[in-house]
Amino acid sequence: MARRPEHSAPPEIFYNNDEAKKYSSNSRIIEIQVEMAERALELLALNEDESYLILDVGCGSGLSGSVLEDSGHAWIGVDISRPMLDIAVDREVAGDLILSDMGQGMNFKPGTFDGALSISALQWLCNADKTSHNPHKRLFKFFSTLLSSLTRTARAVFQFYPENAEQIEMVTAQAMKAGFYGGLVIDYPNSTKAKKYFLVLMTGGSAPLPKALGNEEDEKRISYIKKRDMCKAARGKPLKKSRDWILAKKERRRRQGLDTRPDTKYTGRKRTTRF
Repeated sequence: MARRPEHSAPPEIFYNNDEAKKYSSNSRIIEIQVEMAERALELLALNEDESYLILDVGCGSGLSGSVLEDSGHAWIGVDISRPMLDIAVDREVAGDLILSDMGQGMNFKPGTFDGALSISALQWLCNADKTSHNPHKRLFKFFSTLLSSLTRTARAVFQFYPENAEQIEMVTAQAMKAGFYGGLVIDYPNSTKAKKYFLVLMTGGSAPLPKALGNEEDEKRISYIKKRDMCKAARGKPLKKSRDWILAKKERRRRQGLDTRPDTKYTGRKRTTRF
């Protein structure tokens, strides 16, 4: 069995220049990261006709942030790995980037964010990388300051890889102690490879948890990604990666004052794979 990354070294050391480049250039990793970010965004249950400010915790090289940007949202990313953030800068992501340890808390003004998501980061807080680290205290510090930074109707969704039932209990208990409501949504619970854990937290009172994917009824329905694209098309919104979608994305970047390449007749045109 492969050794878990969080057992190898602290995240700021594990994700060095080489590991950051490998993580951000592996097509399979990118595909999985994007799929999980899209699922987390779905679990946030945002109004698709509005734009929100989202916090991306453990944003890395900005892969999940790009999903937020593609959906028309503004975002701020926090990560402890400088090499990962350097790659995000090289990728010219639209979000603002902050070098910070999530275990030391989220130092934002109250009510700053309309939601938060995190992909493959939360499990790192379950380990004591230094003698001064207490996982219970660091989790509580993170969740309590995160709660303060969210609006009173916001959700926070964490995709993570718990090592065992004890870690699930520890993470959930500290979130509830901090004042969140919610619980665990497990997609494809009977699948070894497709099984994914999402901690769905709510700020404004208890509400039913979203339905998990992977039961018999889900197998009969269209995938949530395709379903979302079909709904957008029905409302007149451009499908992802289409020319209209790309032009709209570039226009958003211009409004944000970001450097953007000019539109040409080649914008959005599929390129041949042969050179």
